[in-house]
Amino acid sequence: MARYPELTIDDAYAISLGALKRRTADGEKVIGKKIGVTSKAVQDMLGVHQPDFGFLTDRMWIDGDISVKANGLIQPRAEAEIGFILNESLKGPGVTAEQVIAATEAIVPCFEIVDSRIENWKIGIVDTVADNASCGVFVLGEARAKPRAHDLPNLRVTVTKNGAPLSEGYGHAVQGSPAEAVAWLANTLGEYGVTLDAGDVILSGSLVPLEPAKAGDIFEMQLHGVGTCTARFV
Repeated sequence: MARYPELTIDDAYAISLGALKRRTADGEKVIGKKIGVTSKAVQDMLGVHQPDFGFLTDRMWIDGDISVKANGLIQPRAEAEIGFILNESLKGPGVTAEQVIAATEAIVPCFEIVDSRIENWKIGIVDTVADNASCGVFVLGEARAKPRAHDLPNLRVTVTKNGAPLSEGYGHAVQGSPAEAVAWLANTLGEYGVTLDAGDVILSGSLVPLEPAKAGDIFEMQLHGVGTCTARFV
């Protein structure tokens, strides 16, 4: 943004979609979407005060250890989230949180590993949007739960780093409820002709502050009443 101050958010999304087109041309497959900068804790940390969105591809889904070098991570940070796995498509405008819950096969504990090409994370909204909402890779826990079985706004997450307590948060940190955050995503994407599709993995935003990560770090999260997820960096 400092180099091109004239860029708008629409310009940034055009850049993001252009980069996605190159990734899919190289053989990557879109398997979901992500919401970024949804919680006050993250907004205050980054100085960005509105949500954004990005795309998830199959190469971004890590099943096992996260290799900082092999995955081309620059300055990764870990954030604990509630993931949604959809079994029905959603297309905005007009999508509600209740419709999100009805379209969700399961919720899942997850870590998103965000990253940025901008030195020292000195980003603005245009920077993070253009950079695919600062998404690096993500890890899903094994647990699956029906969303109606839980009070989503009051779901509690606790996070440890290298065995020591790090942070905790609740579902209401993301726009009052993670289902509301996903509804926002469906409605915002609808403005760009993009849908949330059956089978998509949707990352609903961090419930806790972002934490820098490096090779050797182990992050563990417990989404209380649902299950756990581990992000191990090598």
